[in-house]
Amino acid sequence: MEFVWVVPRAALFSKAAVHGFAPLQPADFEKQFSKVSRSEGFFVERRMAEITPAWKQPIPYVAVTCEDTVFTMTRLTGGEARLHGKRSIGVGGHINPCDQEASGVDGLLAAACTREIDEEIILPAGPQQLEPLGLLNDDTTEVGAVHVGVVYRLVLTPAQADQLRIRETESLAGEFLPYSELVSLAEQDDSPFESWSTLLLRSGALASASAPSMSLA
Repeated sequence: MEFVWVVPRAALFSKAAVHGFAPLQPADFEKQFSKVSRSEGFFVERRMAEITPAWKQPIPYVAVTCEDTVFTMTRLTGGEARLHGKRSIGVGGHINPCDQEASGVDGLLAAACTREIDEEIILPAGPQQLEPLGLLNDDTTEVGAVHVGVVYRLVLTPAQADQLRIRETESLAGEFLPYSELVSLAEQDDSPFESWSTLLLRSGALASASAPSMSLA
């Protein structure tokens, strides 16, 4: 039985939920999301969370970049069955009780982010700096209606990128591809990407300086 962290939709989006990518500066990221998640969130059985749109499951979603390229994965098997065959530029997954055990509620998100990265890819030794960018929300899909993406960017040097490897080779394939090429694909009506990656690529958030924060209230 799996338990996942959820936040009441009404606490996160006090009015109509945003659609697409909502940029948040670091201070607003803490105030509008992290603080709310810590104070209002709780663990529930995943089977219930997946059928309860009144709750949002925060999903750390890390875009790994190197110069003008973005690490791109194709989901083969395992994980969320509704995403099989889709391409993704986000590394991440659910927040589980082990993340709270490792760091307490205050470090829950960071612990989950680090664990999910380690489960999916192998990075070179040394510190990596995660930059919070904002949130992704798409209530138009079955998956998106019960999840919210917590977007980070991880910038690697060419030497570091050369050492990146997929850990779950049976369920994922991945490579660095030019950002411009990925945007062109995402702009197509039949985008090959999962909805969050499509929205993030179309937003231009990975190509420009941090945008002004969007209010979630």
